Amino acid sequence: MTNNNNIPVFQLNEAQKNKIQQEIGNLLKEKMSLKQSLKQKSEQSESEKEELFLELLEVFDALEFFLNYIEEHRDPSPKFFERLPKSIGTIQKKLLKILEKRQVKSIALLATKPDYTICQVVDREEREDLEEQTITKVVRQGFQVKSKILRPVEVITSKKPSS
Repeated sequence: MTNNNNIPVFQLNEAQKNKIQQEIGNLLKEKMSLKQSLKQKSEQSESEKEELFLELLEVFDALEFFLNYIEEHRDPSPKFFERLPKSIGTIQKKLLKILEKRQVKSIALLATKPDYTICQVVDREEREDLEEQTITKVVRQGFQVKSKILRPVEVITSKKPSS
């Protein structure tokens, strides 16, 4: 059977109509459920971003305090300079806690030789007292999220002096 435009027309019995209506109903319910889930995930993501921003603002406030103090006290006291490393260390710890809360962890070097899956050699220095390729200094700390390396540990390694 066809209509005026020669397009086939299907005739459905009552059971087929009911089944199609039920499937359409199920699809509409699933669509609403997915929309709700998407909305909840979006709200959760926004909430997590706001929390991160507030935590970062605490770090900003601490740094701003130091800058203001230095600006207001052009000749800071020796006591200020004594406390400075500890104060900056506190800010660094606060920042590391913010990162760790989001599963970003610093990479710990367990060996004296570079592991090239987590290290990047950025320079070499001549050292007679060390074996070749011994890590002499960490230039920049590396970080990872779970098993993904965000930034490798940047190191300087030893080399034997050229004759």
